[in-house]
Amino acid sequence: MRSFTLIETLVAITVFAVVTGALFGFIFWAYETQGFAWQQAIAIDEARKGIETMVKEIREAKEGKDGFYPIELASDKEFIFYSDIDKDGQTERVRYFLGSAGSGSQTKKCATYSDGGSCMVAFSDFLSGELQSAEVKVSVDGDFGWSREYAEIYADGEYLDRVCKNGCSDCPGVWQGTKTFGVTNQARDDSVQFLADATSRVNDSCPHSMKAKFELSWTENLPGGSGEFKKGVIEPVGDPPSYPSDQEEVTVLSQYVRNVPPIFRYFDANGAELTETPARLKDTKLMEVYLVVNVNPEKAPQDFELRSAVQLRNLKDE
Repeated sequence: MRSFTLIETLVAITVFAVVTGALFGFIFWAYETQGFAWQQAIAIDEARKGIETMVKEIREAKEGKDGFYPIELASDKEFIFYSDIDKDGQTERVRYFLGSAGSGSQTKKCATYSDGGSCMVAFSDFLSGELQSAEVKVSVDGDFGWSREYAEIYADGEYLDRVCKNGCSDCPGVWQGTKTFGVTNQARDDSVQFLADATSRVNDSCPHSMKAKFELSWTENLPGGSGEFKKGVIEPVGDPPSYPSDQEEVTVLSQYVRNVPPIFRYFDANGAELTETPARLKDTKLMEVYLVVNVNPEKAPQDFELRSAVQLRNLKDE
């Protein structure tokens, strides 16, 4: 029997090494692909369960225990509402948001004691990231029982609108004439100043001529955690009840949400999409929830899209 020459042996070893390397490479690729597919399936299942729960809770949105409207915030990637999600007879504050999304609020008040006076408040250094949207809710109290007694509201010198032109009363001792204004452009530099200017007919027949309350709220993109879709819940506490932000319990629903388009879209009773924040708060009757899930966008499988529509039952007939 003829033995292999050295060259034949080297060729055989080389062929064997190439075949073995290719085989192991294929096995590794198959396991890696299967692993990503398995992770993707788990991520999709988690996101699907999260959407199902979210839709049920949003459908039952109702007024908060402290008098908040059913919808507190309605941005593209963060939605805050009130609902009795655990059926315990208490209305929880519920927040769904992308991990990079944050929100905050501050309240400031001012007063004037002269006829036709004005007062001013300023907010600054309230942002921790990049501002996405901001709004201010303005209320007044004082001598506002006549149509010529009202206050004009300004943000950084820009006129917004009048409050208490109609429907207010003299010296009620409670906040009235409440209106909400979008102030994203004014607040983008992390500073905004508000002025309430009363007409000359507003006088000191009350203990004051006018008190004004400015409730600034905002949403922003925070660094880190951009793929985490989360849920935060705050139980009401105290009497009168309130929702302390430091008592929010946050859970992660999915770690692999890759949305560039909005997660939330808002529509009125006629099906027209709402793009401005104040209109979203008061006119939303239908919402669309949309998530894009992908464990690793650089590897197969590709993006998986989850979409659902929900009608807010307690708002649809308003």
